[in-house]
Order: sequence, then C-alpha cells, then structure tokens
Amino acid sequence: MDNLVKVHGSGGYDSDFSDDEQGESSERGLKRKCEEEILQKPFQKGRHSKVAHRSSHSNEVDREEARNRRAHLISMNAFERHKKFVGDYILYYGGQMADFKRSAAKDKTDQDVLRENHRFLWRDEDEEDMTWEKELAKKYYDKLFKEYCIADLSRYKENKFGFRWRTENEVVSGKGQFQCGNKRCEKQDGLKSWEVNFAYVERGEKRNALVKLRVCPECSFKLNYHHKRKEVKVIKKAKRLSEENQEPPEKKKKKKRRRSSSHSKKHKRRRHRDRSASSSGSEESKDSDKDSEAGDEPEGQSEADHWRGPAPAVEEKSREEEFDDYFEDMFL
Repeated sequence: MDNLVKVHGSGGYDSDFSDDEQGESSERGLKRKCEEEILQKPFQKGRHSKVAHRSSHSNEVDREEARNRRAHLISMNAFERHKKFVGDYILYYGGQMADFKRSAAKDKTDQDVLRENHRFLWRDEDEEDMTWEKELAKKYYDKLFKEYCIADLSRYKENKFGFRWRTENEVVSGKGQFQCGNKRCEKQDGLKSWEVNFAYVERGEKRNALVKLRVCPECSFKLNYHHKRKEVKVIKKAKRLSEENQEPPEKKKKKKRRRSSSHSKKHKRRRHRDRSASSSGSEESKDSDKDSEAGDEPEGQSEADHWRGPAPAVEEKSREEEFDDYFEDMFL
C-alpha cells in the first residue's frame, strides 16, 4: 500500500484514465498560450498587469485636470478670462479690485486727436516730422472743401470771429454758398460775398488767411460792424472785354475819319456790283446768298450799319467758355 501511495500520491485511490486527462489539459493550455501570443498586439498590455505606483496615478490625475482647465479657459472670451485670473490673484495673494482699475485720464478719442493737431491751413513746413496724429489731422483737412467758409458771428461786437472750412454734407446741402454762411442762420435771399483777412493764432504763431464768405444782409452787418470788408462782385465777360479793349480817345477819332472816307468808296463799288449782278444769273445766286447772310445778322443793327463795313463775325463758344459762363454767377 505504501508503494501505491508513493507512486500515485492519491492515498490508494487511482483511475486508469487519470494520466490521459492531465495530458489533454496541458496540451490545451499550451495551445491557448500560443494563440494568445499570436493575437496579442505589441502595444496591448497583458491581462494580469501589475498595480500602478502612486506617483504615476497622481501624474495621470494632474494631466486630466490640466486638460479640463484648458478646455474651460478656451470656452471663455478674453474679458471673462481676465476676470478669472484677477479673481484668482486676489483670492491667493489678497488685495482689492480697485487696485486693478485702469486710469482713463490719458485716454484720447479720434476727435481729441483732431482737435490737438488740426490746422486751418497746412504748409510745407507743417508736414515735416509727421506722426500718426498729424497724418490723421492732414487726412481730415484734405477732405474739407476750401471754396467758402462757415463763420461764427456770435461775438461780432468784440470783433472776434470764428471760421472753418465746409464739410461734404454742407456742400451738398448748399450751406455757405446758397445759404447764409453764418452757422446759426439759414437764409437764402440777398446773399453777398465778402473777402475777409482772417488773422488767427495757431500754436503760438500768428497767421493770416484770405477767405471768402457768403452771408445774408443781417449777417453782413455783423461782419462789417467794426470796419467794412471787401465785397466780391460779379464782373461779366462783356464788360471785361470792353474794359480791356478800351483805347485812348485820339485813336478812336482817327479810326472814325478813316471809316467815313472808306465808306463813300465802298458805297460806289457796291452800286457798280449791283448793276453788273443783274446781267448774270450766277451773280444773282451770289447776291441771294449775301441777302441770306445779312438776314442772319442781329436785329439790333440798322440798314445804315450794313453799309459801314463787313458783317461782324460770330464766334462760336467752346465748351469750356460755356461752362465758365454757366458757373460765373455761382462762384464769386
């Protein structure tokens, strides 16, 4: 019996099929291991992995928390993010919100920059050492219309006037040209044009500028309250030409004598031509052409004027001259 226990190790109980079952189970286990090794991927961990260390666990938790914070910050806008950081700073280090308020004492708008750098007239000297503030003021100056001015006559009794150039909206509405140029007046009747020598002080330097202004009679009285300004009047082209072509009286008398002597000679020649014209039909057609040309002459001429000399030549006006005539009364 002892020998049996030593051999089989089962205390005397044995089976004929026990060796076969153990051999089959071992073969199945080997096959499973081989299959698992074949199917296992290189980055895949084993089934029975070891327990992670505490430091690696804490690192992984910190990474996850950092991802969540980053996603939270990205979802906020810049101002909300700024408020959060300021709140965290005050929470951790102490302090008050008033310490973080920015002082607005030195803040400037575009209008403030224009007021500081604006000039009534820009010279070549003013365009030296240009900063962005000066460039902004120069661009605004270039957009203004400098034909007529808008005036402030509220302090006319103190002989103090304010002038500025017109904007685009004022040009479209006709303010300063077809309406009174006083900024508090909108009359359109009886406007007069005045030339004013505008003396002003700009950045501690005295300057002068000759400007044009169109105002109504009441505002003209205010403008000329202390001393009369120069009024701009319309001088038509016909008067200009007559003034330019004026000659001394001695030359005119000589011309009249020459015209009277030549008048008798021309009268005789024309009579002779009229007699010879009746003999030929071709000459009759010429005379008819002359009569038609004479009919086109202005009505202001009498019959006696036709015999004094050749018909005045009618000059056709060019397009530029027609535009000048049209705008002559508009721009004074």
